Amino acid sequence: MKGFHALGIPPRLLPAVDRLNFATPTPIQERAIPVALEGRDVIGIAQTGTGKTLAFGIPMLANLRNIQTGLVLAPTRELALQIDETLRKLGVKTAVLIGGAPMGHQVTQLRARPTVIVATPGRLEDHLAQRTLDLKMVAVAVLDEADRMLDMGFSAAIRRILDATPSARQTMLFSATMPKAIEELAQRYLKAPVKIEIDPQGTVADKVVQELFVVEKFDKPALLSELLGRHRGTVLVFSRTRHGAARLARTVRAQGHSAAELHADRTLSQRKAALESFKKGAVRVLVATDIAARGIDVKDISVVLNYDVPENPEDYIHRIGRTGRAGASGLAVTFASPDQHRDIRDIEKLLGTTITLSPDSRMALPRAAPHVPAKPRQGQGAKKGFQPKHGRPNHRTGAAAFQPPHTEPRRQRLFRSH
Repeated sequence: MKGFHALGIPPRLLPAVDRLNFATPTPIQERAIPVALEGRDVIGIAQTGTGKTLAFGIPMLANLRNIQTGLVLAPTRELALQIDETLRKLGVKTAVLIGGAPMGHQVTQLRARPTVIVATPGRLEDHLAQRTLDLKMVAVAVLDEADRMLDMGFSAAIRRILDATPSARQTMLFSATMPKAIEELAQRYLKAPVKIEIDPQGTVADKVVQELFVVEKFDKPALLSELLGRHRGTVLVFSRTRHGAARLARTVRAQGHSAAELHADRTLSQRKAALESFKKGAVRVLVATDIAARGIDVKDISVVLNYDVPENPEDYIHRIGRTGRAGASGLAVTFASPDQHRDIRDIEKLLGTTITLSPDSRMALPRAAPHVPAKPRQGQGAKKGFQPKHGRPNHRTGAAAFQPPHTEPRRQRLFRSH
């Protein structure tokens, strides 16, 4: 027996698994499925895009009996829809409870007695509050991308939801990282879980080339234009804010490229249409916030471009994980201004390595923490209110906190000529 047939999956599920045409299980699938089939609680630590949906989906379907229900919680609408799509390919009747979709249609799905409910925490709580749903028949509960859900402020909601399910359930928790908050959640709600860790925190695919450009904010649009002209194929561009994403999408279109946008200000139908058009190649560039950093499964993304440095170092890992998937090569480019040197150092600390400065970058980041002079004695030092010409002032002494690195004279093109 080879592949999925060697994992102990019940014969009744194997035809549906075979139809997915996945010949070889991923590492998380190979290790998690046999354990979960035994009914044991599982903690799976693995990066996004490693096949976690089948890792919990197959055991869930194998272990549910009669009128029992499975519950999957996901942080974003996009990930919930993707999980639902995979489960339906296994022949499962599902209900998807996500914000931005009509409540009435979701109630109809619930009345049809689905085998699995896939939901975001906020919308699931809406249904609980309106008594259109109870969780008394949940026998298997899954928390997917648990760290992301906690980052988004869903900790209390998750606890209320799990408290509303039977204590005898099987619980599986999947996360890319294992912060203290996840450990506390696991201690409370999982019983003697088996911990399976595939990718250590900070792991990046071997074939993803990382490149850093140090650039002033006002030079970013021109550099973006040059990069889009230099690199062919699909490009996923990350903006830190939804307003920035909308503005950046307009900029990309004005530069002559087809672009869609994916962020919280778009309706659910607009977000689905943007993702589908990007998947099918109808648009070349997708401009998104971090809601696209996890849970989108788009093959052959050529370049991930961090137009804005992410707020959290972990998000950098998830962003660039959208390229170089399934053994393919990929390119991850990051734009950073000189004053973001600490953000880049934090990312490099998580990675355990430095991000290569592009030879075409016109500037370099400060490499070490600046020296802050001691407070001068009375009568010495700068006058009160003195502002240096360069760098941020030290508010105790008035001295510059750091001197910006030497830069080349500004020129029309942002790439050096070779």
